[in-house]
Order: sequence, then structure tokens, then C-alpha cells
Amino acid sequence: MGAIRGAVCCENTVCDIAAKAVTLVESILNLNNLDITDVDAVIFSSTEDLDACYPAESVRKFFNAGNVAFMCLQEMRVENSLDHCLRVCVLTQKLAQDVCKHCYLGRASDLRKDL
Repeated sequence: MGAIRGAVCCENTVCDIAAKAVTLVESILNLNNLDITDVDAVIFSSTEDLDACYPAESVRKFFNAGNVAFMCLQEMRVENSLDHCLRVCVLTQKLAQDVCKHCYLGRASDLRKDL
């Protein structure tokens, strides 16, 4: 099973969280040559300053992904960490972990300078 990770920063508005969540998952799917039907589960976590909506709701609707398991969690608070950050873990049985391509967009690319 592959666990594809990613992150993006967004403003605390329904519109921005929804749009950035969709963009992030869409980017992960495209980068890994996956379709939403290849996804088993999507786990979102966000910093405490993002509370305007659930990112999973917009992704589920956009991709018509009623059969995908979604979960939203609050990220642990760490001093001097990146704010307004939405993280994701996309789980798929279609890829082995060693071939997964992770996706960190915008300011969130600072989280994984090794990629």
C-alpha cells in the first residue's frame, strides 16, 4: 500500500480551504497517474488556525468520491511551525510506497525540502 503525502497553505475561508484541498488531491492524483477510484482513504490534518470547513467535504463532492473513506484531524501544535497549513495522506493499494510521489505546494514546500 502506498501512502502519498502532501500539503498546501491556505487562508481560513471556506472558499480557499475547499479550492486548495481539491487542488492538492488533484495534483497528487495527476503526479501519481491515479484516478479517484484508485484511492482507498484520504486523511486530512490542518493547523488549528484553519477551521472554516472540512476539506474532505469539498474533495468528496468535487470527485464524486462517495466510496472513499475520508477523515479530518487537527494537527498537533508545535512552536514555530508553518501556519495555515493543510496536510494530506492519500492511501492507495495501486502503488507501492517506494514509487509514490509526494506533493507539497506553495509555502508548504518548505516542509519537505528533500523532495
